[in-house]
Amino acid sequence: MANFGNLGNLGGMGGLMKQAQKMMEDAKKAEEELGAAQVEGSSGGGMVKVVATGTGEVLSVTIAAEVVDPDDVEMLQDLVVTAVRDAIEKSTELRTQRMKSLTGGMNIPGLGF
Repeated sequence: MANFGNLGNLGGMGGLMKQAQKMMEDAKKAEEELGAAQVEGSSGGGMVKVVATGTGEVLSVTIAAEVVDPDDVEMLQDLVVTAVRDAIEKSTELRTQRMKSLTGGMNIPGLGF
């Protein structure tokens, strides 16, 4: 004789699936919001600024004229790299915060963080 005592749990499975679907929809909405959000990274005391989206897309680079020295191109390159890294780091932090708030701090594969 088959044991059907656990069939009551199947209703819970439907609820779990609905929760998972809602979480995926919320993740998609959060991803869209991150694409619209902007962070700013900088270096050289603000002489080089980089604006990026919350998804890490670099939108702009601003360089103060005072740091443009043809005899020291390497310094300018270093400042740009540092500002880009700062912007990407801030973008990653923002993304992690948004996704953790979405999942209650749980790391769920496939949600993009």
